[in-house]
Amino acid sequence: SSSPTRRETISIRRRTRSAFRGETRTYREVAAAIGKPTATRAVARACATNPVALLIPCHRVIRTDGSMGGYRWGIPRKEKLLAQERQVRRVRGV
Repeated sequence: SSSPTRRETISIRRRTRSAFRGETRTYREVAAAIGKPTATRAVARACATNPVALLIPCHRVIRTDGSMGGYRWGIPRKEKLLAQERQVRRVRGV
């Protein structure tokens, strides 16, 4: 099913926090990390319904092919957030 349970949604959103600023994880990687490797649509749905953009950094979750996928607040904002985070990492030498 592409609609995650409440427990799965919480688990997925916690996993998105495992990506450090400027890094990304794929929907598939997040699904595997919660023990459900075929649940990529559920991961996408949990990210799409994320009510707090920066607290739960779903902008760090991308498609396996490297494209952005969707983002509740728009792809331009997702790209900008990732670019800003990568810039901070470069400045800090991380």
